[in-house]
Amino acid sequence: MRLGEIMTHPVTCISPEEAAVDAFELMARNRIHHLLVVDRRKVVGVLSERDLGGPRGASLRKGRSVADLMTRDVVVASTHTTFREAANLLRGRSIGCLPVMEDGRPVGIVTLSDLLEIAGRVSRRASTDARWKPVRRMGRWPRATRRPSA
Repeated sequence: MRLGEIMTHPVTCISPEEAAVDAFELMARNRIHHLLVVDRRKVVGVLSERDLGGPRGASLRKGRSVADLMTRDVVVASTHTTFREAANLLRGRSIGCLPVMEDGRPVGIVTLSDLLEIAGRVSRRASTDARWKPVRRMGRWPRATRRPSA
């Protein structure tokens, strides 16, 4: 499974000069948790709800811009990146989303929640499939021998 098949698109973007308060309102209005920060058609950061302090972070957002709170080191993926590669990127870097890029422009986004939802669906399907059998990973324990009673 490739990210091009599972990504959320179109992706919601914001300028680094926008007010952090406006970014939080945009997230709440669209019911999303991540925004791509784009300056002159180039992704310069990612802004998460956590970066903005969540619902109780009004004092953190007050008077600050998106550029002040965004994460600048952006890890990106392509539409051809596999599910497993994306999961390893998110887990290995402890990040919550991957912007999906094609020809240098953002075309979508994949979040940790997206991957967990898909993994849950695949797991549910595998457990209800009659042909599915668990793989035994361990060898057998040696058979216990009876001691002769004295």
